Amino acid sequence: MAMAAWARWCYRHKWTVILLWIVLLFGTTGASSSLGDKYANVFGLPGTDSSKAIDLMREAFPEQAGESDTVVWHVSEGSVRDADVRQKMSTALGVIAKQPDVGSVVSPYDPAGAAQISEDGRTAYATVTFTKQGNELEVGQMEDLIDAAREPAGDGLDVQVGGATVALAEAPPAHLSEIVGVLAAAVVLFLAFGSLFGMLLPIVTTLFAVGTAASVIALLSRVTTVPEVSTWLAMLVGLGVGIDYALFIVTRHRKGILAGKTPEEAAVQAVNTSGRAVMFAGGTVCIALLGMFALRMTFLNGVTISAALTVVITVVAAVTLLPAMLGVLGLRVLSRHQRRKLAQDGVSSPAKARTAERWSVFVERHPRVLAAAAFLTMVVIAIPALSLRLGTSDQGNNPETTTTRKAYDLLADGFGPGFNGPLQLVAEVPTPADRAALDGLVADLRTTDGVARVVPVPGAPEAKVVVVHVVPSTNPQSEKTSDLIEHIRDDVVPAAEKGNDMRAYVGGGTALAEDFASTLAGKLLGFIGAIVALGFLLLLVAFRSIVVPLTAALMNLIAAAASFGVVVAIFQWGWGGELLAAGRPGPIEAFLPVIMLSLLFGLSMDYQVFLVSRMHEEWVHNRDNARAVRVGLAETSRVINAAGIIMICVFSAFMLSGQRATAMFGLGLAGAVALDAFILRTVLVPALMHLAGPANWWLPAWLDKRLPHFAVEPPEEAPERSGGPGTVVHGIVHTPDGSPVSGAAVTLLSAEGGQTDRVLSHADGGYVLTAPEPGLHVITVGAEDYAERTVTVMITDEPVQQDLNLGGADALAGGPPEH
Repeated sequence: MAMAAWARWCYRHKWTVILLWIVLLFGTTGASSSLGDKYANVFGLPGTDSSKAIDLMREAFPEQAGESDTVVWHVSEGSVRDADVRQKMSTALGVIAKQPDVGSVVSPYDPAGAAQISEDGRTAYATVTFTKQGNELEVGQMEDLIDAAREPAGDGLDVQVGGATVALAEAPPAHLSEIVGVLAAAVVLFLAFGSLFGMLLPIVTTLFAVGTAASVIALLSRVTTVPEVSTWLAMLVGLGVGIDYALFIVTRHRKGILAGKTPEEAAVQAVNTSGRAVMFAGGTVCIALLGMFALRMTFLNGVTISAALTVVITVVAAVTLLPAMLGVLGLRVLSRHQRRKLAQDGVSSPAKARTAERWSVFVERHPRVLAAAAFLTMVVIAIPALSLRLGTSDQGNNPETTTTRKAYDLLADGFGPGFNGPLQLVAEVPTPADRAALDGLVADLRTTDGVARVVPVPGAPEAKVVVVHVVPSTNPQSEKTSDLIEHIRDDVVPAAEKGNDMRAYVGGGTALAEDFASTLAGKLLGFIGAIVALGFLLLLVAFRSIVVPLTAALMNLIAAAASFGVVVAIFQWGWGGELLAAGRPGPIEAFLPVIMLSLLFGLSMDYQVFLVSRMHEEWVHNRDNARAVRVGLAETSRVINAAGIIMICVFSAFMLSGQRATAMFGLGLAGAVALDAFILRTVLVPALMHLAGPANWWLPAWLDKRLPHFAVEPPEEAPERSGGPGTVVHGIVHTPDGSPVSGAAVTLLSAEGGQTDRVLSHADGGYVLTAPEPGLHVITVGAEDYAERTVTVMITDEPVQQDLNLGGADALAGGPPEH
């Protein structure tokens, strides 16, 4: 009742609720705009080689321990050593050296950078090293770097800038993906509802929630570590689940109005039923997301908090702002045709979804064939996932129009692909003998397969820490580069360290990415086990069944495997990658699996909850598993498919970002939702539940007593009980020709307009009703082959026999019941 009372309050105080949301949205937006954000991409990997290398660099060379970017220039004619080219670029590098937080600039025109000119003399580069890590620098500083570096460009001189942080200054047009996704979702909603206002409700609710969440995340970045990726990830999640959650509630609300309820009662019922399911579904998404804390990785903590916070705000908006707006619209949530028909004809039986019903019956008749076909389809799609390789894309996958991609190509052409991701060997040499050991290590590296160049960084002879640049012969995202890092760490360095105190660590951006991928891969199985177990427990409590949560866990794993199969085939194998902004074939982003798995498990649980809750409701009413699965699928498949299409549109739009990682997320989530909504929940789950039969709903008695009771989606209404024991009515439900109807569902409604209570009926059509009090009541009887009929019956203090005729005739009183 608390949920119903809350929904009624929001409905009746609609302008207050709407005003509060407007204040919240504009207040947080104004605060975040005035204070600004402080996003920080902090990769904390304690105990790894790359982490130790960074720590040593910070201690020994603080001016060289920060972000390192590259200014690359190329002449179409002549040489970069020509006087005019040298003068222009030296001036530009001098300007860069004076910019804030720049620690050093190594020019190819200085003795220390003599090797930074290509053999043909037409390409050169300068290394710009900041005193801060990339996550501590601002986008404005990168824009200043790009502007200063490219000032001399022209007249045959091409100047480009490369670097991880530089790429942040080349972000695509703000919110393009979100706008396209929302427009696509609006089209789907309009086709589903046939009403402009009905279409706008989920859109407006979601935009309020996502806008507020984005501003709160920006403010949150000022007090804790929040990576830049958190914003667009929160947008992606918020738009997807927000529109879906509002869709479920609005659909239930419209159904209530068409069934004869007032707009207020329909809104209260929608929030008290579908709203509860939305809260449960949102809770499962948050729990799955918060499971990332178990990985104990600093970078993911901010992502987790941001995404979970967005889901929470989205759910709150769905159960507060949405009913308030339903109060403003009233009957206008229906289409004009529906309003005219309701005014002229009054309440009529709802139109049946004939296609959904026919499909549901087809699944019931052919469960084995359909289950096998669906399962094999998912397995085939999942096969590429077996070759999943985690890593980090290099800037060769950036859009061809960006300066980072152009700089990458210039370096690759002039010096070889490995120059775009050199390894940084940082060695401790406390004694002359240890320095000699390092010299031996350098010699060994020069003869190691896969190493193009080895360049010791000049330093003081008495320095205790020495840096050596190792340039691979392959590009940073190549699997051969990963193998080289592993070989150097496991074989080459240990051999050089024997018999002395020299200790060497392989660091640099490429090695850091490799360590990040390895650390995540090592924790992935435990993470999957944790969120699967949490999901199992939630569904166990919700549906009081062993088979249902086991089926859900299996479906979640299948959906995840198939979605990764799609991602690997396109982004790692390169199947159609250029058409989908995937760039060249390369590894899957290291942080994608844990974030995608969290979202997929949560979103899959949404569909499972909405599908199975309706089946469970039908099972409770008639104890007929075949009917429960058939009715549940027929009544929910349309809304699940519509919700799936909306999510696919929203997620696919993120492929327009032009960024490989973002496109990877968008395609992976869109593919996962498509497979989940149209194969798993529409075919495989109902087919398996038909095969399992009543075992779907089995729960050991000892466990049933110990589990808390929680209704995901309670009956639409509950009877108002009097203090007495009530009156018992026995009877038979039959057709106009007198034949008993099997599987009828009976609902009891008090004449005063109180609550209804759906009562169990026996398989032979018999039923037993307990009336809350004597007096006039209405009993609504529905069966699978008949539209609902309403009959009036006088229930007395004594047990009576009633015949309920589905032809619509009034029930007749009879004698005492016969048992």
